[in-house]
Amino acid sequence: MQIQIESQPYASLETDALVTYVFEKDDKLDGTLAEIDRGMNGRLASLASSGEITGKALETLLLHFPEGLAAKKLLLIGAGKPAKFQLSDLRKLAGTALRQLKSRGVKKFVFLAREGENGEAAAQAVVEGLIIADFESNKYHTEKKEREIQVVGLAAFDSRADLHSAIQDARILAESMNFARDLINEPSNKLTPRILASRAEAMARESGLGIEVLDERKIAELKMGALIGVAQGSIEPPRVIVLRYTPEGAKKDGPVLGLVGKAVTFDTGGISIKPANNMEKMKYDMGGGATMIGAMRAIAALKPSVPVIAVIPATENMPGGRAQKPGDVQTAMSGKTIEVINTDAEGRLILADGVFYARKLGATHLIDAATLTGAIEVALSNVHVGAFGVPRDYLDTFLESAKSQGEKMWPMPMDDEYQQMIKSDIADIRNTGSGKGGGASTGAWFIKEFAEDTPWIHLDIASTCWADEGRPWLAKGPTGIAIRSIVDFAMKMKP
Repeated sequence: MQIQIESQPYASLETDALVTYVFEKDDKLDGTLAEIDRGMNGRLASLASSGEITGKALETLLLHFPEGLAAKKLLLIGAGKPAKFQLSDLRKLAGTALRQLKSRGVKKFVFLAREGENGEAAAQAVVEGLIIADFESNKYHTEKKEREIQVVGLAAFDSRADLHSAIQDARILAESMNFARDLINEPSNKLTPRILASRAEAMARESGLGIEVLDERKIAELKMGALIGVAQGSIEPPRVIVLRYTPEGAKKDGPVLGLVGKAVTFDTGGISIKPANNMEKMKYDMGGGATMIGAMRAIAALKPSVPVIAVIPATENMPGGRAQKPGDVQTAMSGKTIEVINTDAEGRLILADGVFYARKLGATHLIDAATLTGAIEVALSNVHVGAFGVPRDYLDTFLESAKSQGEKMWPMPMDDEYQQMIKSDIADIRNTGSGKGGGASTGAWFIKEFAEDTPWIHLDIASTCWADEGRPWLAKGPTGIAIRSIVDFAMKMKP
């Protein structure tokens, strides 16, 4: 999809559709919309007075052959109440426009900026929204409707702004999100741990990242017993993917950001097997790993000033004659012993070795992402990512990045009582909590045992990584959540 900056007046742009937005307020037709309404001889005012133009969030109205405009159609999208409007909402508006017009066979349209929202940040948000909305999850359909948006123009944006850089940055970030979404969307027979590693290698070569892939022999040499315990039930061997970004002039004693992502390419639950209903969705259980691979793709191009290492342990979790069993004790790479209470609490096991290995490689600050618990959906539904972290100021800094990127994340408790719930009678710790409830917090505390005193953040994306239903601005399936926040945090981290 080509993105171009339009310099001529919007009314004279010959395009399939002109898109702009309207706020939910008394005077809906102000500024640019008032100009358009005058050209249409008061048609918009009539529609507003009759209640057909409300401005309610993401409500749309498509008008054909609008008077006074060279465009064939005018699409108005509700932006909601002005007091609640944020720059990140432009992503949803742009995405909604693309998906609605794409479904109608439109090839080219122009997004018309409004007063006060026409600078670099606004342009970047719009372009991100367009590219993210253009992703479809129907990769394996053999019969597809040939509908494609070929060109989108940006009109009435500030000509003094560096719009070309904004568009380039938006494309890098959005295409990296779509890269991760494509990985998450893959069926498990098309994306085993070895295939995931191969795709990460290809991306690293293209992006200029360093990469190392640890095979099962190297994993055994490093004594990653927690990962091996999960992997031993499958005929597919595990892999650990290590990606490295090193900026020019990086300080030897400076901070190193470590990103760790859970990549269980299919999770049956193991011996503690899951119910058959919705098990096919468990192909997405490598969403944390894909998130970190996508983030590294963007980091390679946007070039933060601090080194970044990503560690992605990848495996299947299968039942079989060699599978670990409830009651087994595994020894992690760190030397800690783990009593396996439930083999379906496997993500924290592989993260235990991933987090410890990232520290061994020199990470001074950690962020992990995982589709870790069903408990986070009980707590936060599919609205917020559960964000855990210590020390609290480190987590708060990350949450500022999330807020700036329009990604909803909620700080979750890490009280000492949750740590007591993972104490084991037979080993150092157990992989599920002994108390009732609090599963998201006990899961986070388990990972914290391997981060130890290193500043650490855990993102439980189990309920936000996948959309069971499509949204006006987003296709059904993988969402790409957390990538924008992680990249923004890396870009703002001081060397």
